[in-house]
Amino acid sequence: MNHFVRSLCLPLLPLCALSAAAPAWAKSSPFDLAGPRLHVAVTHDGVTLPVEWVPNLSEGDRISIKLDRQAEQSTRYRLIAAFLRGVTDRPPRDWFHDAKSWERKKNSLSLIVPAGAHQVAVFVMPEDGGDVDAVIDTVRKRPGTFVRATKELNQASLDRARLDAFLRDVRAVERDDPKKIADTSQALTRSLSIKLNSDCLRQPVDVQAACLTDDRETMLLSDTHSSALTSTLVGAPTDLAFQLSATPQGGSGYYSSYIGVVRDIFRIFGAFQSTELQYIPALSQLNDGKGDLLLNAPLSFGKPTSVMVAALPAVEAPTPPPLRPVNADQPLCAATGLVLPMEGAPLVYATHYARNLTLRLEKQDGGMVTVPLVPDARSGGFVVRGPLPLEGVDSTIKAQVHGDWGFTPFDGPVFSLSNPNVGAWKTRENASLVVGRDNNLILDGGAAACVTSVEMRQGSGGAQPVKWSLSDARTIALDLPLSKASPGPVTLTIDAKGVEEPQTVTLPALDEAGRIDRLTLHAGDDQAILDGTRLDQVRSVTLGDVMFKPGTLSRDGKTDRLTLNASDSASVERLSAGQRLHAQVAMAGGRHMKVDTVIASPRPQISLLRISAHPPSDTQSLPIELSSENIIAQDADMTFAFHLADGQSLTGDEKIEVADAKGAATAMLTTGKGYDLQDGQTGIVSFTPRASLGPVVRGPIRFRLVRGDTASDWVPLATLVRLPEISSVDCASVVHCTLTGKRLFLIESIAANKNFSDAAKVPDGFTTSSIQTPAAPDGTLFLKLRDAPDAVATLQIAK
Repeated sequence: MNHFVRSLCLPLLPLCALSAAAPAWAKSSPFDLAGPRLHVAVTHDGVTLPVEWVPNLSEGDRISIKLDRQAEQSTRYRLIAAFLRGVTDRPPRDWFHDAKSWERKKNSLSLIVPAGAHQVAVFVMPEDGGDVDAVIDTVRKRPGTFVRATKELNQASLDRARLDAFLRDVRAVERDDPKKIADTSQALTRSLSIKLNSDCLRQPVDVQAACLTDDRETMLLSDTHSSALTSTLVGAPTDLAFQLSATPQGGSGYYSSYIGVVRDIFRIFGAFQSTELQYIPALSQLNDGKGDLLLNAPLSFGKPTSVMVAALPAVEAPTPPPLRPVNADQPLCAATGLVLPMEGAPLVYATHYARNLTLRLEKQDGGMVTVPLVPDARSGGFVVRGPLPLEGVDSTIKAQVHGDWGFTPFDGPVFSLSNPNVGAWKTRENASLVVGRDNNLILDGGAAACVTSVEMRQGSGGAQPVKWSLSDARTIALDLPLSKASPGPVTLTIDAKGVEEPQTVTLPALDEAGRIDRLTLHAGDDQAILDGTRLDQVRSVTLGDVMFKPGTLSRDGKTDRLTLNASDSASVERLSAGQRLHAQVAMAGGRHMKVDTVIASPRPQISLLRISAHPPSDTQSLPIELSSENIIAQDADMTFAFHLADGQSLTGDEKIEVADAKGAATAMLTTGKGYDLQDGQTGIVSFTPRASLGPVVRGPIRFRLVRGDTASDWVPLATLVRLPEISSVDCASVVHCTLTGKRLFLIESIAANKNFSDAAKVPDGFTTSSIQTPAAPDGTLFLKLRDAPDAVATLQIAK
């Protein structure tokens, strides 16, 4: 078996057992041998179409089938058509019809699809050695096999059409412009739902086409529409896709066009070989009403005689193509050459099933205008042929695809189009630009989907491209690089499809002036917060009779935040909550600005009541006792209580924030997650510093109460220290002891008395696991830790 069949056998071991007995031609399925040609037409409700325009048959349809007999052809063929109705319901004999290609009056079939029929199978066999009754008997004995084979042959013919469309377009591009093969193949794969070998696109340009088209069997297909039209040998196509995903060709559940046919070869030819007839599957390659039968095995005119088996479209309800727009929310430009990006129904591009395609545009008066559409797989959608009639249409146009799917009309997706001839670009609220930084600018009013480029020119300087993005049908957002620009006019040039001359918008670019957004002061505070821009220019702020001086300046996004310190605390205390005041802001250069403010309610006032800590239980390390309750091991379980000032009440909705001195490590504790209430004035907080603040936090930590946008002052809480892990102290010598453990670099010095008169220094960067210390006659060693060198810890030595 070849590589394709071997990969197929992994999920299909029971069927592959038959392959050993199958003839040699069953080991591959290229379908590259040309067989006879059929002429097929279908008449439905008085309308006649060639069969390649017909996705499905209906009861009562008339089918005309004729075998194309060329003058130089000497072989006589019998043509047999059979209607099938179910895997367990064999068709009656009057559902079989045959014709003789060599007889003038009986060389064609004109059939009416009977009620209850589901499929149509066509058999072609040489007249010499052929036996019509034998074919009929075989089908009636095992109708289920031929029902399944007919479904798969029809599906494989559709998949083959998609592959042929891909190969045809790639070869056309190779002929016209080989440099476009990579881009075109990507568009084709999306339109036709084909997965390619991406390695081909990394090859030199002159060999890409050959690589892409070399092996049809390695191309994988994914198509929800054609999968919905029929079922496969073992059930729904989705089931087969999941089975296929375990095979080398299977990647991500793609459906391969030839797998169903190969499996039926094993079934049909493993089970029905006889000395008289040999059944050969044939794919239908339809064009202009003619169907070329493609075979994967040469015909046999001797015994056993070959019988070619082909399929016509299934007898079923029409299923319109599930077309969906690519980027459905993005408007398109209603200009000449408009392409409606479309995917989801690759048969639209590979067959003639979709016909009479038009785009209907809604006018302002409620009327409609239509323009013809042509599916183009290379463009990745439906191409509008000719100019768009834009008179009487709005700036934003609602347009819908309409057409016929075989004999059945269908409504396709709705698109939003931008009229390039309506509207001019303008800024919002007479905006101006600021030099010294990049600017974000919104332009409204034009046809955003039609914009192709935006350029910026300042003064007499050269034009430079501008990054832009489409916000909606009438709006674009620009990023203007003005960080190195000088004050002066800036001219924007917007080029677009569908208009002859680009539009221009001119704006002033100015030095950035300071802006005051708000002043926040809580009653009882001697610090205020000023928000705005260019607050580095603030020299003072006067609020009533209180003067504030600039303190710390920080930046939050694009806003400056300046802390203001009151020059007279007593004056601030006279300001009460709810009082409305006008603040005078003195800026550099003698400029002044005003801002209104309302004195906010007092911030919560909290105080620390008590604190406790429980070191972790670690039997492998000797306990280290810290000298103060405010010196706490980093990995200890810590609990503290705080009190809220009288006149205020705790509700449980507030949060407790704990942080190190610099605010680099913070933790927010909420009710049920470390924060609890004793009553309305007392809160209890429990947490483990190492887990909440991180493994490297050390030194002083603090806490505050946060209620909405208001927070209390920071209150000192404790000092965190990291402790070494001391496993043993050996004092066998009367001169010194030997201390052993891990992370001894956390110790600054070790002594045998509180005064540290005989202290042993631990060198910086100490990396070994033991160190000599002074002898400890009292059984106690004293430690100074690097994280809190002013505190003394004790280590008891077992005697």
